[in-house]
Amino acid sequence: MAVRRASHSGTWYNESAKELSNQLENWLGAAELTHGPARAIIAPHAGYQYCGACAAFAYRQISPFVVQRIFILGPSHNVRLSGCALSSAVKYRTPFYDLQIDNEVYEELESTGHFERMSMKVDEDEHSIEMQLPYIAKVMQDYKDKFTIVPVMVGSLSTEKESLYGHIFSQYLADPKNLFIISSDFCHWGQRFRYTFYEKSWGEIHQSITTLDHKGMDIIETLKPAAFVEYLKTFSNTICGRHPISVLLQAANHLRTQKLSLKFLKYAQSSKCYNLGDSSVSYASASLIIE
Repeated sequence: MAVRRASHSGTWYNESAKELSNQLENWLGAAELTHGPARAIIAPHAGYQYCGACAAFAYRQISPFVVQRIFILGPSHNVRLSGCALSSAVKYRTPFYDLQIDNEVYEELESTGHFERMSMKVDEDEHSIEMQLPYIAKVMQDYKDKFTIVPVMVGSLSTEKESLYGHIFSQYLADPKNLFIISSDFCHWGQRFRYTFYEKSWGEIHQSITTLDHKGMDIIETLKPAAFVEYLKTFSNTICGRHPISVLLQAANHLRTQKLSLKFLKYAQSSKCYNLGDSSVSYASASLIIE
């Protein structure tokens, strides 16, 4: 029974279940339920001290008694991957309780021939999926034996592959019992990120970053995959979860006959940049509902 350790606990978030629970409760309590029940959310994956409060706005939109299966699509930060990869684990550990991987769905995905398996080391080194797990465990705590997870690491996909994976996931997105969590931060700005785009007419650097991010968020809300690809080509914004976001947009594209509405609910920056020596990471939380 291979269990993936909570490898980032104690550093990126609190390893004490009691303290972590209090922290998450406070953040969730400060967020309002305004765009739910979510069929998909976009949530950041930085250390909780930076993005925990922002992430709560996405997680607050989840209706736990409806959800039976949670797909988590996170970008790969450490390994080169041209497709998507599934975990080798059976369970994912959190400070609260273990989350069970949905073996049946894993077999369905593998049968398409478009998914590989990542090693346990690759899985445990990556933070983009893990940073969603404590929030999932917290929000779903009253139903902890009644849901499974489907973790998927998303590589640097071509537009064609984004479309392919969107098609594969669309049948799952169509089912109200499923929830998709798209793990992404927004602009990584500064010399350490090799990204210093600055439009002076938009104000200070941090205001320029805000405008840049909101242009992207506005386009994501239109649910038009091609427009998002065009935005990324124009500005090269360092949105690390751009491929998982694009896969969601492609999947949503297959459900056009239904009424879909994606809204961003919270935006934050790790710090405010005023000069070229500064750096920051942006965070944004969104919810997609299907009526």
